[in-house]
Amino acid sequence: MAVAFTREEDYEAQAANLPDRPVSPHPNLVTATGLAAIEAELAQARAAYAAAQADGGISADRTAMARATRDLRYWSSRRASAQLTEPEDQTGVVQFGCTVEVEREDGRRQTFRIVGEDEADPAKGSISYASPLSAALRGKGVGDVALLNGAEIEVVAVR
Repeated sequence: MAVAFTREEDYEAQAANLPDRPVSPHPNLVTATGLAAIEAELAQARAAYAAAQADGGISADRTAMARATRDLRYWSSRRASAQLTEPEDQTGVVQFGCTVEVEREDGRRQTFRIVGEDEADPAKGSISYASPLSAALRGKGVGDVALLNGAEIEVVAVR
């Protein structure tokens, strides 16, 4: 059968079959900022869903409805599983929620805050607690050395 005889609605129906966003198998630890961000994303997903329904529902734009539904499922799940976690008062020990400065073997210094997976953005200075860098540093103190990908990194400061 030629493509010319394919119904346009079939393409729209295929576009509306969006796969669910993957959910991490790790516990959903969040900082207070991360929890607020999840709640904002959930509110935005609810608004997008309501807008998609108001614009005519499934018959008008299946892709918008599918995207809104997918995002609503994801953020509802992330909000339901969120575990607000504040750093303990152990100053000087790398843990969830703290900011750590490290020095690499080549002399570069980098500063990261260890946060939940949805909040992590390395370009903005935050890494997921489930990342290899965080795992290598967790429990270390100032002056301790960790091994990451065969290279040493030294903890310079913990805040």
